[in-house]
Amino acid sequence: MLLLPNLNRNIGSIIILASIISPAAAHNIQVKGDIAGLWHVEPNHSPKAGETARAWVALTRKGGKILPLNEANCNMAVFAKPRKPTDKPILQPTVQAINAEKYQGIPGANIIFPSVGLYQLELDCTPKTENDFRAFSMNYDVTVATGEKAVTPSPQVSPQQAQKVNGASASTKVQRTNVLLIALPVVIGLGIVGTTAWFIKKR
Repeated sequence: MLLLPNLNRNIGSIIILASIISPAAAHNIQVKGDIAGLWHVEPNHSPKAGETARAWVALTRKGGKILPLNEANCNMAVFAKPRKPTDKPILQPTVQAINAEKYQGIPGANIIFPSVGLYQLELDCTPKTENDFRAFSMNYDVTVATGEKAVTPSPQVSPQQAQKVNGASASTKVQRTNVLLIALPVVIGLGIVGTTAWFIKKR
């Protein structure tokens, strides 16, 4: 009989723990000093090359209070991986205050990843009010899949270039046709004159 209350308590603890962990499982949580950051990339942590993705970070202070963007100066940078310490960012999207899920006014940015591959997002923040919190930097790794608008080098001619080439070819054909229309009667005329002169000479 004593086991039942313990079992009920354990099941209750598991349910509570699962309800806490499950929402975070789809995100990446980092803690830097007295600030925690919950990363998310839309759509569904599966951005596609050449298509707009939205990355956001729900920043919270100790105790769970949200740190909105109007209380911090934040910049975001995108690096290609593998990343060296001397590498410069390939993108520096503008950070704006956005509303996502249950979070209001958190830092977020729209990003268009140029090609398929691995990338690292970096968020650097400093307090707008001195000593409000310690400056921090957070990183998040992203895998970018193939998209319809992905930038891939190709030796093939683009539709625009093909149109130009076709246009130039058509123009050249028109010019050739015009020359033939003018030259042909002249050649025929000269032939008639030459033939007539030959007959007159024979007589």
